[in-house]
Amino acid sequence: MDLETFKKKAAEDESWAPGWDEIDAAFAAVYGDQEPAHYGTMMPSRAMFGGDQYLDGYSIFSSEKGYKHLVTYGLTELYTNEHSLGGEHSFWGYEMTIKLPYESAKECMWAVDMLSNLARYTNESKRYLEAYQFIGGNGESIQIGEESKITALVTVPDTEIAARDTLYGKVEFIQLVGVTETEFQEVRRDPALISQLVENLRVDYPDLVTDMARTKDYL
Repeated sequence: MDLETFKKKAAEDESWAPGWDEIDAAFAAVYGDQEPAHYGTMMPSRAMFGGDQYLDGYSIFSSEKGYKHLVTYGLTELYTNEHSLGGEHSFWGYEMTIKLPYESAKECMWAVDMLSNLARYTNESKRYLEAYQFIGGNGESIQIGEESKITALVTVPDTEIAARDTLYGKVEFIQLVGVTETEFQEVRRDPALISQLVENLRVDYPDLVTDMARTKDYL
């Protein structure tokens, strides 16, 4: 889309959010016309208004495979911004996803808080995520207040949602996968082991669902 066409469309539709639409379209390719549970952040709490929230919202889809599929909105350019038109990457270039074996969206809210914290870290440290990285913690469960052997994360391209070329540049969907402390220590020692860990996990978790009840180590 050229600049003049972009400006015209933006003027005709003040609610147009081309980046947001791209995320919705990416998930519609998998989930059809499903209406996800959606949670928006309060306007005064958003960083652009002086708050500490760097994400505008989260959607939680229900997979026929028995898990919830979360996605963030806000690490890519969401709204009309002519200065971002035709970029190589849309803002940070990715949105985060995670898959959890829950029945209700309410059970996923701890993960929403975790995604919010990771987005804050990215924006404040200027360090973005890429596939096949690890994210360590303090050796305790990533679900604060709950006992679990899952203490850290690795990142992979989302197993179902493909990257997209958009008006603002490329958008990838980086899936977070919970790992045990033993697995984390191994991949921290040798990051090349992340790929092997992911392949081992796929045997029992083909869509790389984060199972907080998992006790088996895959490295």
